[in-house]
Formats: sequence, structure tokens, C-alpha cells
Amino acid sequence: MEILLKKDVTGVGRAGDIKKVADGYARNYLIPQGLAIASSSGATKQSKQIREAADRREARERQAAMSTAEKLRVLVLNFKARAAETDKLFGSITASDIAHAIEMKSGIEISKRQVELEHPIRELGTHQVAVRLMAGVEPEVTVVVEREGEAEPVIVNPEVIKEIVDEIDDTDEE
Repeated sequence: MEILLKKDVTGVGRAGDIKKVADGYARNYLIPQGLAIASSSGATKQSKQIREAADRREARERQAAMSTAEKLRVLVLNFKARAAETDKLFGSITASDIAHAIEMKSGIEISKRQVELEHPIRELGTHQVAVRLMAGVEPEVTVVVEREGEAEPVIVNPEVIKEIVDEIDDTDEE
């Protein structure tokens, strides 16, 4: 059966394409779900209109995704976790944890399925994790996993120390 796709369908085609699919697939899934209509003689004209609308929509979505990608590229997510002396975590940092942290830190809603993480993070250190916003737009987020309970290193300017010592010396002389 020939159909005209109204929306992009993975494995079949893009919106506006005229495709030949199995009758049952068209009648039982594509047409009832509103993803396609049966092809007719006026389908080629309609096909062009649907494709142009889909291209405009995709351009808008790509622009929004690029803007979001720029925000995500500079984002650094810090996680504190219990770990053994070998730097192996007792638990793990999952795609769900990363998606939640992105939402909490930046306000950008990301589903755990968009986080490209083959295996949960199980070691301390800095990790780069890709986030799939749309095809071709996959910024990497920096994930820093630190040992829970470690004191933060304090960086002090030597000039500040000298000023404090001078103040103490001045108060001792009085």
C-alpha cells in the first residue's frame, strides 16, 4: 500500500515522503496513529507542502537545540559519592542521575534516554558524557565525581597571607 507520511517515522521515512509499506502496517498502525494517510492522486502536491512544513519545523527545532547545546557544553556537574581507596564507587552515577542534575542545575529538561551513557559511572574523576538533543546535536557535559567527605582544597593567595601576618605583627607591637 502506498502512503503519504505526515510525520517522520523511524525506519520508514520523513514527513512528506510517499512510501510503499505493508497493508497491515499502514491500516493498523500508521494511519490510526495519524502518522500517515493513504496515497492518492493529489498526494504529490500535499507531499511537497508537508515536506516544506517539516523542514521549517526541523530548522526551528535545530536552532533551539543548538542554543541548548551551548548551555550544556559549559555545564559542569559535580557529584559526591562514597568510594573505596581504589577510587571505585560503592554505587554508581546513572543516566537518570545525570539527567536530574542537568535539570536541577540549568533548568533544562533532559530525559534519561537522551543521556548517552553506555555504562553507569563507577569511578572517581572527570568524565565527558554526551547528551543527544536531536540528530547531529550531541553536546558533551562534564561530570566530576568526587569522594564524599573529602575536604575541599583551599586555595589562598600568598599576598593575603602576608597581609594577615603583617596585621598580626602590627597588633603585637602595640
